[in-house]
Amino acid sequence: MKIIIVNGPNLNLLGIREKSIYGSSSFTEYYETLIRLFPNITFEYFQSNIEGEIINYLHEIGFSADGVILNAGAYTHTSVAIRDAISGITTPVVEVHISNILTREQFRHESLIGPVCKGSIMGFGLDSYRLGVESFLTP
Repeated sequence: MKIIIVNGPNLNLLGIREKSIYGSSSFTEYYETLIRLFPNITFEYFQSNIEGEIINYLHEIGFSADGVILNAGAYTHTSVAIRDAISGITTPVVEVHISNILTREQFRHESLIGPVCKGSIMGFGLDSYRLGVESFLTP
């Protein structure tokens, strides 16, 4: 099984920015944990702060991977283009968020991408990614 993790803007700063919201671990550290927890899964990881790069990457991998775990960051609330990219690919996508976006600022309460994803996981810290992986392991 091949699962691709795609992180959007500012998630390259995990472990550095707003630790009270996002924690003190970098995503690289957590990614190594996922690899250890799921030795039978092939993972790939991509991060970009640029909307078009995320869209191009989804197009590139969206017909061959078994699943995509996408944390689109702030693009969750603004990007019709990423929503359309998800709709245009055949690989199922699970939306994840480290924080619970429904308990944050009002503008974060709506996800434009959620309705075209297999499901959404939020509020469990970096463990949201593990839950996303597990969602592909159960029917």
